Amino acid sequence: MAKRRIKVLIIDDSATMRGLMAHVVESDPELEVVGYAGDAYGAREAIKTLNPDVVTLDIEMPRMDGLTFLEKLMRLRPIPVVVVTSKTDAMDEIEGAALKLGAAHCLFKPQGLAGAELFDALPDKIKEAVDQGAAKAPEDRAEQDQISFNPRKHIFLGASTGGVDALVSVLRTFPKNCPPTMIVQHMPAKFIDLFAQRLNSVCAPSVSVARGGMKVEAGRILIAPHGTHMRLSRRDPSVVMLEDRPPVNGFRPSVDVLFTSGADAIGKHCVAALLTGMGRDGATGLKKIREAGGVTLAQDEETSVVYGMPRVANEMGAVDKPLPLGEIANALLKPCRSERMRDAS
Repeated sequence: MAKRRIKVLIIDDSATMRGLMAHVVESDPELEVVGYAGDAYGAREAIKTLNPDVVTLDIEMPRMDGLTFLEKLMRLRPIPVVVVTSKTDAMDEIEGAALKLGAAHCLFKPQGLAGAELFDALPDKIKEAVDQGAAKAPEDRAEQDQISFNPRKHIFLGASTGGVDALVSVLRTFPKNCPPTMIVQHMPAKFIDLFAQRLNSVCAPSVSVARGGMKVEAGRILIAPHGTHMRLSRRDPSVVMLEDRPPVNGFRPSVDVLFTSGADAIGKHCVAALLTGMGRDGATGLKKIREAGGVTLAQDEETSVVYGMPRVANEMGAVDKPLPLGEIANALLKPCRSERMRDAS
């Protein structure tokens, strides 16, 4: 039986842009444009009648702007959304607001309709949005903030190629009081601070680049700085340690160093996931966490940009369960809940 095509609704007030986007979307055999809307009110009716799997959404529209519509949509009828809007001086603010409201991705239109080649990423972003599912509305995250987490549980994440978008997808649904979370993402030094700022703009918890001696605590997400290994102190697991030791698996920071430190310091209280990335960094450390009794997850092949690190971990027997990207956030948070909360769920 042939796989059903993904139904796409295009929302944009420009007929020319709707046509250009439809051409790009339908160049992918897995996608089908089922309808169009020129404003938020038309979009509301089209969503009711056409039941699309995903929508593309312009921000600058008459009668109701896209951000206002996005907030209402995610509260009343959550659906995967890819924002496609014009470039402005406020692009960073628009992207941050759209992602925080629940959009899966934010793309910017070519200047002067320069050509469909500038939209090459659109089909893949649409499919990623569907894989991730509709993000939780802000009210849902507020309800999650009331969940009680086991204070001994820590979350560890490792990623490389494709990891930036994967981490945004996972972390933007974390509640404000999430368990202490530590991340190694392989990326050039000049992008680390920008990445932390981007996460901080779309996540409820506090996100920052780690500094030596910082406290690892609930509601805080720490990213390893470039050129330095980050680990959890075995003597005092509430403290971050940064070390200028040789690279491991060719990387500094190394996911293996972080994961291994977690296994050594808190053992069964580790909850870890290895996301998309090239190579094998993190696989050995993930296995050590599993051997210590912790929970170990890995992104599956279908949703990984590069199925390298998760594949090696899976082949080593380090993974409790490979999961699509859209299921990883919940799978990380669930084992961190207090015993009473887990029994009730």
